[in-house]
Amino acid sequence: MGGFWSFVKKETLHILRDPRTMLIVLGTPVVQLLLFGFAISTEVNNIDVAVVALHPSEAVRQCVARLEANPYFTLRGGISGAEIDPALRRGDAEAVVVFAADFDRRMERLARGEDDRPAIQLVMDASNTNTALAGAAYLRQALLPQSSALSVFETRLLYNPQMKSAYNFVPGIMGLIFIVICAIMTSVSIVREKETGTMEVLLVSPVRPIRIILAKMIPYFVLSCLNLVTILLLARYVLGVPMSGSIVGIVFTSLLYLALALALGLFISTTADRQITALIISTMLMLLPLIMLSGMVFPIENMPWILRTLSCIVPARWYIDAIRKLMIEGLPFAAVARDFLILAGMTLALVVVALKKFNDKLE
Repeated sequence: MGGFWSFVKKETLHILRDPRTMLIVLGTPVVQLLLFGFAISTEVNNIDVAVVALHPSEAVRQCVARLEANPYFTLRGGISGAEIDPALRRGDAEAVVVFAADFDRRMERLARGEDDRPAIQLVMDASNTNTALAGAAYLRQALLPQSSALSVFETRLLYNPQMKSAYNFVPGIMGLIFIVICAIMTSVSIVREKETGTMEVLLVSPVRPIRIILAKMIPYFVLSCLNLVTILLLARYVLGVPMSGSIVGIVFTSLLYLALALALGLFISTTADRQITALIISTMLMLLPLIMLSGMVFPIENMPWILRTLSCIVPARWYIDAIRKLMIEGLPFAAVARDFLILAGMTLALVVVALKKFNDKLE
């Protein structure tokens, strides 16, 4: 093991002696987090909606029919009042329209100015601000296009009542940063050794090849752990993002994602012989799909079915979804078990494939 830790020390010193690498690895996450958290805001136009109507009158059915006919909404059916919060937490709906039990009479009294109680309550999941920013306004227009009285509606925002974009972008930035540091930097580091010819020198040493590769990965893993701590502190105390869920779940899910990114970097290094090739592969096959298909910027529900299917193989999609549930919605770790298992399966598959390809290269 002494030779293995010597290689870890060698790789760590190599990183520390390169100020550009240190600037990219430690400085970029802070800049990206603050930039995306403060400066970027987006809107969407497709929302999953459930309806609560205890006594559906003809006027209520007409409102629901208009909602169902509107191409910007997907009607998820009727639910009871007790099912509102569970439906939003499970992701079955992004908004719930609650009609008052005396909807017809209340609308008449509102029209005459005899009542100030709302006839419709809109309950929005604001943990994803992409959906909630425009959702309430769109629903008002779709339900009662002829009514301009805002007193008809009461809007209730869950998980992110202040509509802060940082709540949406912090999980996305975490998914992006860890891929950049672990996958891209690791693959370029290994390919650089191959390009300069020093990899062959390392491989003829008494240390086994797999330990050499692990030694090169460990410093980037440690740096990523430092970035994880930095991001969580900035998100909580600078951007005001809540940590209302399981901190242990956030950490364990992030560590699994880091391991997946490292395996992805190793896989890229087995397919490229030059640093520029590794960068092109990383950018074209990872960064663009990660930004476009992970739900970081654009809601996956808005995409054509073929892109929704393709997004299932993007690891960041499952990581970002899990972090949003744990960090923003305050759900327990059990609520992200599916996301965690999918990430674990991807990690295992990537490790097996990457190590097999690396061993084949050596032979």
